[in-house]
Amino acid sequence: MKVVIPNELKAEMPPTMFGRILSATPVVMAVVATMLAGLASSEMTRAQYDRSLAAQQQSKAGDQWSFFQAKRMRGAFQLNTAELLQAVSAVRPFEPTALTQWSEGKPELAAVISSPDGQRALGFLQRSEVPSNSTVVAWDPKIQAALDGLEALRPDSDMAALLAPVDVKSLEDALRAARDQVDALDTATKPINEAIDRMDALVSHQAALSAGTGGGSSLSVHRDFTVARLRYTAVRYEVEARLNQAIANLYELQVRKSNFSAERHHARSQKFFFGMLGAQLGVIVSTFAMAARNRNLLWSLAAAAGLLAIGFAVYVYLCV
Repeated sequence: MKVVIPNELKAEMPPTMFGRILSATPVVMAVVATMLAGLASSEMTRAQYDRSLAAQQQSKAGDQWSFFQAKRMRGAFQLNTAELLQAVSAVRPFEPTALTQWSEGKPELAAVISSPDGQRALGFLQRSEVPSNSTVVAWDPKIQAALDGLEALRPDSDMAALLAPVDVKSLEDALRAARDQVDALDTATKPINEAIDRMDALVSHQAALSAGTGGGSSLSVHRDFTVARLRYTAVRYEVEARLNQAIANLYELQVRKSNFSAERHHARSQKFFFGMLGAQLGVIVSTFAMAARNRNLLWSLAAAAGLLAIGFAVYVYLCV
């Protein structure tokens, strides 16, 4: 049996292939709007993650700045104490031979002084130096440029340009190298510090015993050794503080890079949201077109709005 479509229904059907394609506009626009809404939500989530990461990195930077400040203060205290001793009493330059001769007849002190670590410790005390750090790091030029900008208090726009070519892995590698410097210094100074502490305890004890018998030479050796120890400790704290400062500055770069990334994702989220609004406009126009006689024109407007939304989304995804 042949099916005959009434003329009234034929008038409601899209007469051309273009019209049939446009009739799918509401569905396509709904899909596009959903996709853009998802992209906007994803970018906002990434922005929130970067903000949270920046807060964690700022906390780590704060810890390193606290170490830096504490060690600088301890070093200044040690140096001030040494200068005060020199101001109120006669202090001679520290000579290891004088301490070695004074330790004769004091087997425990002599054993510490004659040990390899003790001999090295005497040399560092005489020179007011710490063991040299063999793991000196040469920063990547891009990271060094960003560090210079940070030290010069460059504005955020300049820092964003300096940090743009620096990738996250490079910063992590630099932080790892900076922490290795701290570990290497701790390893190098630990036996020296232990030897100096043992000497200090034994010298102080012997000087206290000799004080009751009027041992002026004992007090002089003790005073010279104490000033040398204070100066060595002040230098050690200064070196350690500078290493903590380097780590803190690298964390500061991470904080700024995470914040710049969060701002970028936030801007992308806003633009995707605007694209979603354009697609929603296409859905609304195509819905009205269903009830209009000249629906092809309205569907064309809806399709144009959808194409603009898609093009805008591609631009944001690739270029922003």
